[in-house]
Amino acid sequence: MMTMHPINKKEMMERGWDTVDFVLVSGDAYVDHPSFGAAIIARVLEAYGFTVAICPQPDWKKADDLIQYGKPNLGYLVTAGNIDSMVNHFSVNKKRRIKDNYTDKGVMGKRPDRATIVYSQWIRKVMPNVPIIIGGIEASLRRLAHYDYWDDTIRNSILMDSTADLLIYGMAENSIIEVAEAMRSGIAIEDITYVRGTVWKTKTKELPSDAIILPTFAEIKKDKDKFIDSFVLQYRNTDAFTAKPLVEMVGNVAVVQNKPSFALKQEEMDWVYGLPFTRLVHPSYTEIPAIEEVQFSLISNRGCFGSCNFCALTAHQGRMISSRSADSLVEEATKITEMDNFKGYIHDVGGPTANFNQVSCQKQLKYGTCQTKECLHPDPCKQLEVSHSAYLQTLRRLRALPKVKKVFVRSGIRYDYLMYDKDETFFDELVQYHISGQLKVAPEHISDRVLDLMGKPKRQLYEAFVNKYEKKNQEFNKNQFLVPYMISSHPGSELKDAIELALYLKKIKHTPQQVQDFYPTPFTVSTCMYYTEKNPFTKEKVYVAKNPKDKTLQRVLLQYTYPQNQTLVFEALKQANRLDLVGFGAHCLIKPLKQESAYRSKNKYAQKSSTVNHKQRKVKS
Repeated sequence: MMTMHPINKKEMMERGWDTVDFVLVSGDAYVDHPSFGAAIIARVLEAYGFTVAICPQPDWKKADDLIQYGKPNLGYLVTAGNIDSMVNHFSVNKKRRIKDNYTDKGVMGKRPDRATIVYSQWIRKVMPNVPIIIGGIEASLRRLAHYDYWDDTIRNSILMDSTADLLIYGMAENSIIEVAEAMRSGIAIEDITYVRGTVWKTKTKELPSDAIILPTFAEIKKDKDKFIDSFVLQYRNTDAFTAKPLVEMVGNVAVVQNKPSFALKQEEMDWVYGLPFTRLVHPSYTEIPAIEEVQFSLISNRGCFGSCNFCALTAHQGRMISSRSADSLVEEATKITEMDNFKGYIHDVGGPTANFNQVSCQKQLKYGTCQTKECLHPDPCKQLEVSHSAYLQTLRRLRALPKVKKVFVRSGIRYDYLMYDKDETFFDELVQYHISGQLKVAPEHISDRVLDLMGKPKRQLYEAFVNKYEKKNQEFNKNQFLVPYMISSHPGSELKDAIELALYLKKIKHTPQQVQDFYPTPFTVSTCMYYTEKNPFTKEKVYVAKNPKDKTLQRVLLQYTYPQNQTLVFEALKQANRLDLVGFGAHCLIKPLKQESAYRSKNKYAQKSSTVNHKQRKVKS
């Protein structure tokens, strides 16, 4: 019978354990499911013969929750959880969120801000001289000096601030085993400086001979151009085949980032996801909201070669795709169908991008991904290999399983990659069998200028996709909708771009229920643009809406139909000299308001000018 890892002393004793090799301290509640990083690391270590106790969401203000496990034989593993703790706690306007989906009953406040740092410092105080290894998304994306949106400043490598001994970045299965085996063999943590996918620090040790020396922490904190130089070097060194070690000096301390780990091979992926996960929350909890969508979902791939500038996947999972075999996915799905609460629906089969199921070109398997060229942007690479055949065969096998009523694809579909596939069989079957009433896609914007800064395809391609999607729904007698995700106030987006997007939403008769303001999270191209107000690859000036009012005006334009937004929409249109969009005409976004009438009566010239402007636009169109 599958059992979960112990989360307290009582459960350790029930297993007959006086001590464990590792105590894994996590900012998330304990869920034994492969969508949760802590569960994967614990299961992988277990498979290699290491004992692991989970310390989920401890009270970091006192020692009791830590000392109950005793001193671990090898060390502590620390993660903030599946989401950066600051993103988990704060909305983009820096207001406290009221719900934590990774906590029992969604209760907020069970983990500290900057959880990796707080937990590590807490452990260092309570259990001095015990090795501390940090990992997870928060540590991975803060592995070197970075811009921190919440403090609006450059922060140090989290390895320095946390006082941890070692940082593991990226997808950590192979790295953690190599580190753990070294520790078990008696190698001191300070001497484990050779493992791929790790970051270490030193005052005295010899640095890698092929290392790239980055601008110092002092330099990038003082000079935004130095920050750009450092960022671009980091961005160009995320591929396991081509990357060099990176060194960043912090005073007299060298922070050394080793080369990235290689992406898992298919047999390795199959092995990891075949480990004995119970797929359940720990019985001490009532309800963990985050499990609802993923409990009956399958992770089929990792990595993403889409390289959207606002996304950190390239820095964390890499551009090389790792995918699982159909046999592995069918085996896991079969286990899911035997669960008591399974209702016949597999909620998703995918990953960061569902329809990226293979490397973008075979050359990558030998030489890695291109350092200065993207696979899809600004145009698809001539070497790009487009195929959905393996993914489609897997979906067919899954939907043929007994007890399975429907298999949905709910993680992101790259519509551009789909459109580049000359074989439309996958598109046909996606529409026929795998959509739950609506398909979520991410054009993100509609202004080509903004899309280019986002690293996204042009508007024309998205509109071609929409037309084809609608035709296929008609062909197969389906009434399934598209739900486009949009981002407001991305670097480069001005009011005129937000208005263009609002007019597009009016054209398609869609008001998004949620609008995501651009959120500057660590280690993305777009965050570098936000902080420096420059394109890091050209150093050309980029407009950035940083003022809360400017961001608000762009956001409300995307929800111009909401009555509570009318005054702000008018203000945005007035500021952009687009009062021709206020009125009763079919082209207008809002009807006249009292303040608009007062404005026009005081400024007849503005009224005349806006009328002329509208006539000119009609003539041009």
